[in-house]
Amino acid sequence: MFMFGVMANFCRGKIMSTQAAFKFISADRRAASLRNLLSDKRCLRFLEAHNPISAILAEHASQTVDGQLRVYDGFWSSSLTDSTARGKPDIEVLAIKDRLANVNDIFEVTSKPLIMDGDTGGKPEHFAFDVRSLERLGVSAVIIEDKTGLKKNSLFGNEVFQQQETIEDFCNKIRMGKRAQISSDFMIIARIESLILDAGLDDALTRADAYVAAGADGIMIHSRQETPDEIFAFARTFRKRHPTVPLVCVPTSYSSIPFEALEAEGFNIVIYANHMLRSAYMAMKQVADNILLSGRTLEVEPRCLSIKEILELIPGTK
Repeated sequence: MFMFGVMANFCRGKIMSTQAAFKFISADRRAASLRNLLSDKRCLRFLEAHNPISAILAEHASQTVDGQLRVYDGFWSSSLTDSTARGKPDIEVLAIKDRLANVNDIFEVTSKPLIMDGDTGGKPEHFAFDVRSLERLGVSAVIIEDKTGLKKNSLFGNEVFQQQETIEDFCNKIRMGKRAQISSDFMIIARIESLILDAGLDDALTRADAYVAAGADGIMIHSRQETPDEIFAFARTFRKRHPTVPLVCVPTSYSSIPFEALEAEGFNIVIYANHMLRSAYMAMKQVADNILLSGRTLEVEPRCLSIKEILELIPGTK
């Protein structure tokens, strides 16, 4: 899936050199890099990457704002975008081996850490094997959500049937995953769906306490509200109870809230979870429609990389 508009804007006038394009890193070093970044005590930016070309863009993107350099610290492997890119529904239909094959392709051309969207984690016994597969490849962390049954995207909320797992059962899954891992670098982050399913703030905080006690290396709190009030309320109480446990958010619904505000409320990782695929889809649809309308490609050329640029984009092509 090619990112016409985004790619053209990124690359025009700044094609990556064959010497500096790709950095190579061992699986162990990559896996450890997330904990190393978190030890710097700053908030991290992670961007969704659904294939190697989107990961290359995320790896090399940079902007200077008010004299400060902004970059993405790593990648988010989203089950939604992985499924959508393959024309499949987001119901945990992709096998872990298929998603890991895609991650392996991303790792061949990048060096930054990757957090895996682990959906529900499946059966605890299966999750233990998945942890070993993720760790072996060099994935830094997996986030699993506390739901059970057929997985549905959280942003549906209660429009569709979704059920939270019992605290006891989800804690057991966390413990089995932690027992399975070999290196202390790998992280299992528990995603709490209480706010998504209108179970309330108290339920979310109770679950957070239990999941941390069960061994979770971090907590992700999710919300489908357009305002950040409920996640900020969660963050303030959680941070008092667990001052050193990493806290993660995904501001897809409350997209007007800037990174700095999330950082100020105590979040350690902000994940921009699906924007690369969403923008790529729009760009490709416009190109496909415009070629049909014009009967030629002249009108879409300004939105595309030139042939010369695409031939020089990937080292070794020329």
